[in-house]
Amino acid sequence: MSAVKPKLLVLELWGLGDLVIATPFLRAASEKFRVTLLAKPFAQELRPRLWPEVTVLPFIAPWTAFQFHDKYHVWRWPWRNLFQVRQQLAAEQFPNGISARWDPRDHALMRLVGVRERFGIPRLKSSVFLTRPMPRPNVLAHHYDHWRTAGQALGLDLPVREKIIPPARKTSHRVLVHSGARLPARVWPLANFQKITARLREKKIEVQVACDTDQLAWWQSHGENAICPRSVTELLAQVDRAGVFIGNCSGPGHLAAISGVPTFTVYGPSLHEWFRPLHPAAEIYEGKACPYKPCSDYCRLATPVCLGKVTAEEVWPRVEQFVEKHFERSAGL
Repeated sequence: MSAVKPKLLVLELWGLGDLVIATPFLRAASEKFRVTLLAKPFAQELRPRLWPEVTVLPFIAPWTAFQFHDKYHVWRWPWRNLFQVRQQLAAEQFPNGISARWDPRDHALMRLVGVRERFGIPRLKSSVFLTRPMPRPNVLAHHYDHWRTAGQALGLDLPVREKIIPPARKTSHRVLVHSGARLPARVWPLANFQKITARLREKKIEVQVACDTDQLAWWQSHGENAICPRSVTELLAQVDRAGVFIGNCSGPGHLAAISGVPTFTVYGPSLHEWFRPLHPAAEIYEGKACPYKPCSDYCRLATPVCLGKVTAEEVWPRVEQFVEKHFERSAGL
């Protein structure tokens, strides 16, 4: 009879891209532990594809649900739901819990629900909540390196980012252009995506435009039959039909990369050193310099310089080269 795996609580309470980056860790951890993942509800849609052995407990932490200026209005928090989740986790009596974020709120939450051994990267004296503080990676380290650090603390062997092997895929010569992002400051102006799309079609390349809900009317008013995925499952259906992905620093780009699709990302306020998609063929276009970069929730300027001043004419030669390279390679040319 095989030994029962110990239980492990994993916290990743933020966006789609953040959770996708945790995939190699979650896969490795599920071989050694019975993993419960505390994450936003879309984790339930990711689970069958990315980490089927993980148990997902959906939870929207209030400090991740609101915009920058509202996230600490505690009178708006869903306290009944918070108490229910707290009771559910406490009843599990987790012997181990881990967060790869440099976030005292995660550390306090693990202690609040009674996790015995609490692994985390201390910040603002949050080591008082931790029993197993972990070293912080280099300031420019990719977010995946935080998960590698977490893996090392648990005795897991995770590959370096450059050696993550993408899954095999069927050949496709369709370009998926996704113009959305969780934060408005990360969105390259839609007119630029429209110009890139038009140039690709001039070269007889099939393009499917996908977008966020608040962008759909703009695309339709400009004659584009854009698709607006309403769930991660619908987004995955589009990713599965794509040969390459073009978009912003966003969750859809990370999902494409972990699914094996080469990505081309236009970066503005975020750092590609932190969030480059997990695919060896991922390429980036760096936006304009700004003294406030990197930004978190919003831009301090009336118009984001980092993306607003990047033109389609600048980016097009790189996009053209990127698409042709991958389509020629997939065709065996």
